[in-house]
Amino acid sequence: MRYNKIRKMDISNGPGVRVSVFFQGCSFNCKNCFNPETHDFAGGQEFTDDVLQKILDLCQPDFIAGLSILGGEPMHPTNIGGTERLAKAFKERFPNKTVWVWSGFLFEQLAGKGALNYIDVLVDGQFVEEKKNLGLKFRGSSNQRIIDVQRSLKEGRVVTFADDEV
Repeated sequence: MRYNKIRKMDISNGPGVRVSVFFQGCSFNCKNCFNPETHDFAGGQEFTDDVLQKILDLCQPDFIAGLSILGGEPMHPTNIGGTERLAKAFKERFPNKTVWVWSGFLFEQLAGKGALNYIDVLVDGQFVEEKKNLGLKFRGSSNQRIIDVQRSLKEGRVVTFADDEV
């Protein structure tokens, strides 16, 4: 598994100041994707144990609200194991901070995936240029949902947040 970049203090990918990790590799190739340099699965750098530890250390300060995992496609079969490993290690170390993940896969397509156990919020659905809306919070097109993952798992149905709830 590979990653493209790490942002140490990101204020655009989730609420508060966050550490953001952009995984490498995506097969969706959405038209006008904001991050096309992450599409090539061979690009970026290797995601090692040292990189995982560096990310966790960056998340240590109290002012860091959480971890954001984007891509590329963090829930692609090539990347989902690394997403789960990172999210699990993060939640074990920082149980009161949040994990946000962006994926082109729908929540329903990810049912049964272990990574969901460690994710607080999933922004799901591919970016659709024709549904682009710059007024939306934390997503680019109106088809994408902001999902409360843990509540959705407990209730057995998709529970979404409204823009004013996140």
